[in-house]
Amino acid sequence: MMPEVSIIIVCMDRPDILFPCLDSIKLHNTVAYECWVVAYLFSPGNLRELKEKYPWVKVLESTELRGFSENNNLALKMAGGRYCFVVNDDTVQKVPVVDRLVEDMKRLPDNAAAVSPRIVLADGRLQTCGRGPWSPWRYANHYLHRVDETRPSRWNKGAGLFQTYTLNGACFLIKTDVFRDLGWFDERFFFTPEDIALGHALNAAGYTVWADADVPITHLAGGSVSAMEQAIKPARVRGSMLFYGEPLWLKCFIWCYEALRACKYCFLPLTPRNRIMKKTALNVMKTVFSHKTPKEIFIQFKP
Repeated sequence: MMPEVSIIIVCMDRPDILFPCLDSIKLHNTVAYECWVVAYLFSPGNLRELKEKYPWVKVLESTELRGFSENNNLALKMAGGRYCFVVNDDTVQKVPVVDRLVEDMKRLPDNAAAVSPRIVLADGRLQTCGRGPWSPWRYANHYLHRVDETRPSRWNKGAGLFQTYTLNGACFLIKTDVFRDLGWFDERFFFTPEDIALGHALNAAGYTVWADADVPITHLAGGSVSAMEQAIKPARVRGSMLFYGEPLWLKCFIWCYEALRACKYCFLPLTPRNRIMKKTALNVMKTVFSHKTPKEIFIQFKP
């Protein structure tokens, strides 16, 4: 029997956050679903524990260096459901999120392709509920911390089901056939903005994107800085340059901004965090004008 939903989760060897996510899915949802977990670079012991504790989960082992898009696409190409529910491993459901988003899709117009819940942080603060279009100018303002996606707007409303523009990759439900026709996630992007790019592609193809502010999911997003940031951020910036069409003014702006950040950290105490932040700024400066792929840049700076 064909499942109604294919749940897709990528996890980088973190059973401590994956297992609560799986438990909350099982506890709250009743719609017919299959659940795919892409076990990215899992240790043998953690892989064995995942399979033993969650026999209802279909596990795909990912043992090569891959980004978010590539890992998700491994499972998406196997999806048998009418809808795909793409969700981060560091999320927890306290209500039947999958069930309710499926119900939303069934009462939306035929050209509705995707719907996302209200994504809240562990302390209850809103992360996103709907997202507007992104442009080079908006990205520059985001770089200056001047973009607030929690502020009510045409694309972000406080209640009910409403049309928005693009997606947050932490959680959304999408029609499988539409996603397949678009070629799944764009694998040019190693770390962002594959979710924003998907939303823009949906709109360009004549589809609509929706959000339901009455359906919450908790995103346990971490705020710590690790040594991996010195590889992740340059790759993330390079991916954004690809999405925005590589405008020279934006590259110059980012180079100058990161140069100022690198200078700032020269005058701060040489703590482990400050060393990482300084190295990250220098690496972005080195690669913002590069023609390498985000993946090549990540490999170049991976500690």
